[in-house]
Amino acid sequence: MLTLVAVFMSLVSLLGVVFAESLVHLLAPGFETADAAFTILLTRIMYPFILLVSLAAMVMGALNSRQIFTAPALASSFFNIGSIAGGVVFGWMIDPGFGRDALIGLALGTLVGGFLQFAIQLPSLHKAGFRFRPDFHWNDRGIGQILTIMIPSVIAASAVQINVLVNSRFASYAGAEAVTWLNSAFRLMQLPIGVFGVAVATVTLPVVSRIAADTDTSRFGPTLGRALRLAVFLTLPSAVGLWFLAEPVIGLIYQHGHFVEHDTQQTALALQFYAAGLVAYSCIKVLSPAFYAIDKKWTPMTVSFGAVGLNLILNYVFMFHLGLGHKGLALSTSICALLNFGALYLLMRPAARTLETRRLAITILRCGLAAAALAAVCHASLTQVPALLPGDAVVPRALRLFATIGLASAAYLLVCLVLRVEETTAVLDIVKRKLRRR
Repeated sequence: MLTLVAVFMSLVSLLGVVFAESLVHLLAPGFETADAAFTILLTRIMYPFILLVSLAAMVMGALNSRQIFTAPALASSFFNIGSIAGGVVFGWMIDPGFGRDALIGLALGTLVGGFLQFAIQLPSLHKAGFRFRPDFHWNDRGIGQILTIMIPSVIAASAVQINVLVNSRFASYAGAEAVTWLNSAFRLMQLPIGVFGVAVATVTLPVVSRIAADTDTSRFGPTLGRALRLAVFLTLPSAVGLWFLAEPVIGLIYQHGHFVEHDTQQTALALQFYAAGLVAYSCIKVLSPAFYAIDKKWTPMTVSFGAVGLNLILNYVFMFHLGLGHKGLALSTSICALLNFGALYLLMRPAARTLETRRLAITILRCGLAAAALAAVCHASLTQVPALLPGDAVVPRALRLFATIGLASAAYLLVCLVLRVEETTAVLDIVKRKLRRR
């Protein structure tokens, strides 16, 4: 299977490099000539990343099937380290002044990060007993079954990404800056999804798959319901935190050089509206793969088609009729994610027999109250902490932000404990066991 993925994705990467100009004009028709030409160059440099991330995903799946989660979990961190460090080094080599041409270095850094994301998992793969040998016998029955499941799952999983591409096309009519604001906000929103949503989904899928294959499937629904409650517990505070701290977070990370205060404010608006759908995004990551475990592979794909179509309509209305600009595009994506999750949840209930909806509602209510305490701490910190830690340099800004995050997280956990949110105890027990092992 790895040989097939390597050959196919190499072909896709080659086609992307060759037809980069057509792709850029299709996805960003509003760009000026100079911006379009530079975007085409960056696209051609970065397209091989698709091959690297595909290989990394294949290795990640193989390790997860052997109940090995540490290396796959660390892989994304190595991507971030490689892309940032490589981007800085190559950017400095190409343009020491870190002007526009330094973006070429960042594109090359993305390839470095993609390679590290793949390579860091290889020792664990070898230790697990896997050995790679080129195999071109692609008429194997197992490969046919995988492809049969993969086609609808790829389409379903790409709904959010398609919506992001559609957003970029609409945003290009507002200028290249709007595309940058949206993309920067979306990347930040992906952090809690990757850390919490994907992590919960990765651990849950093998469990529910084994239950679905067993003769006794009574634990399928409760297990899936418990995973959804855990996703809510972890991502709801992230969503509220991103809403209140969007501007200081973006200012600390991005506001340097040509990225000025106005860019920070506009990116923060996009991040706030993306954050409105954060919990739904994460729950989709948990819920959607469960349909494949019960052989309902076409359901997520059908729902995703509806989400993409609705996103197109809402983008047009928000952008050209209501004049919401780029923040309307982020809001549209969040609305579609919420409706996508709602549809998947309702469609899963008959098959799962029970998702413990009442317990999910109670968790949402209690976590919502705890998130309100988190919001109050964030609001108070934004007004009071600057007086205690004054200064506009990077260090005092970082200290203010981390102090606020720490206080807000403590307030959230404290209220969750008071309200007896069961996921709080479960997470704290896991942390205690990890600390004892050390």
